[in-house]
Amino acid sequence: MQKNNIPQWIKESERKTIIDTKRDIAIIVIVWVLLISIAFFNNLSDAIKEKTQTLMQTARVIFQEIVITREWNSGHNWVYVPITDKTQPNPYIISPHRDITAETGLKLTQINPAYMTRQLSEISSKGQGPKFRITSLNPIRSENKPTEWETKALKLFKNNIQEVGELIKDKSGTHFTYMAPLITKSECLVCHIEQGYQVDDIRGGISVILPAIPSFKIIPLALGYIAIGIFGIFIIVVFVGKLDKAYRELRKQAVTDPLTQIPNRRDFTMHIVQEFNRSKRESLNLSILMCDIDNFKAYNDTYGHKRGDECLQIVAKVIEQTLNRPADFCARYGGEEFIIILPHTDIDGAYHIAEKIRQNIVNLSVKHEGSPNHKIVTLSLGVSTCSSLDMIYEDLIKKADIALYKAKANGRNIVEIFKEDLSARTKATD
Repeated sequence: MQKNNIPQWIKESERKTIIDTKRDIAIIVIVWVLLISIAFFNNLSDAIKEKTQTLMQTARVIFQEIVITREWNSGHNWVYVPITDKTQPNPYIISPHRDITAETGLKLTQINPAYMTRQLSEISSKGQGPKFRITSLNPIRSENKPTEWETKALKLFKNNIQEVGELIKDKSGTHFTYMAPLITKSECLVCHIEQGYQVDDIRGGISVILPAIPSFKIIPLALGYIAIGIFGIFIIVVFVGKLDKAYRELRKQAVTDPLTQIPNRRDFTMHIVQEFNRSKRESLNLSILMCDIDNFKAYNDTYGHKRGDECLQIVAKVIEQTLNRPADFCARYGGEEFIIILPHTDIDGAYHIAEKIRQNIVNLSVKHEGSPNHKIVTLSLGVSTCSSLDMIYEDLIKKADIALYKAKANGRNIVEIFKEDLSARTKATD
C-alpha cells in the first residue's frame, strides 16, 4: 500500500480547523448555557414574585377583615358578652359600666376591639389556617410585646412604609408573615390617650401568618433547564409539555381567586379586552353581567366569615354551572361581586341568563337571617350590552355597575338592564 504523503501545511490547516471548531463549540456552549441560565433565573424570579404577590394579597384581605371587625366593635361603642372562664372582665377597661348584670341575672362584660382581636387571635392559633396577633412598640398588655420581626416592621411603619410581607423559613417550615399598621382614630383614644397617642398616629399593628407554605420546587425546574442545555432540541421536544404545564400552573395561580377557584379580576381584565376587541372587529354582540350577593355584610356578621367564605364558594359554583357555553366567562370581581362576560349575546339573551342565575341562587334556599326581605341568600344583577362602536370596554362595565346599583336600590334579588333613560325591565322578587 502506498503511504500517504500529506503536506505539512494541510496537516496544520486541519489542526487549526479542529482547534477553531472546538473553540466555536465552546463559545456556543457558553452562550447557550448563559441563555439557559438567564432564562431559568428570570422564570424563577417571576414565579417567586407571583407567589409572593398572591400571598401578600391573601394576607392583606385577612388584615382588612380584622380591621373591619374592629371598626364594627368600636362603632357600637364596644359590645357586651357573658362573663365566662375564658372571657373575664378586661382590667384595662376603666369604665363604671364595664360589667353589668341583666335582669335575668346574667353577668356581662364589655369587649373592646383590642380584647376582641386577642380572643379571635387565640381561636385562630388553635387551627391550621392563618394566624394573627395585635402588637405595639408600646403595648398596654405585656403579652402583646412584639417579636423581633414585628419590631422591625413597626419601625418601618414610622418611615411611611404601608405594609411588610416576607417568606420566613424556620424549624416549623415555611410560612408567610405580613404586617400592616393600626392607625389611631378618635374612638381609639378612649383606651390609648394616656399613652400619648393622637388621631392618625400609628399605635401598633396586626401581624398575619399564613402557615405551611409549600416550598417552591426549584430542583425540578433546574433539572428541566439542565436537560435542555445538555440535549438541545431533542430534549426541548421531550420536556416542552412538562414545562408548559408548569407555566400554566404558575399562571393559573396568578389569575385564579384562591377562595372560589374561579378567575380573578386580573384575568377578567385580560379577557374583557380580548372579547371586546373581537366583538367590535367582527360586529358581534357582547354583554356583561355584574352580580352582587345581597346583604353580604349582614351575612358575615350573622354567621361569621367562615360561613361567608362558603357562601361565596357556593355562589361561584352556581354561576359556573349556569353558564353552559364554553365562551362564557365568570370571575370574582371583588368582595361579594362577580362579573360575567357573555360573547355573541344580545340584551335579551343576557337578561335570560342573568334571570336564570338569579333563580338558581334562590332555588338553593341558603338561609340568611340578615336579609330583611327574603331570609335567604339572593343575588342582584345588572346587565349591559355593547351598543355603540364608540364605546370602550370600561363603559360596558360601568353601565352594568349602574344597572346593578339600580337593582339593589329597587329592592334586591332582581335583574336590571342598563338603558340610557335609566328605565329598565325588572323581575319581581320571589
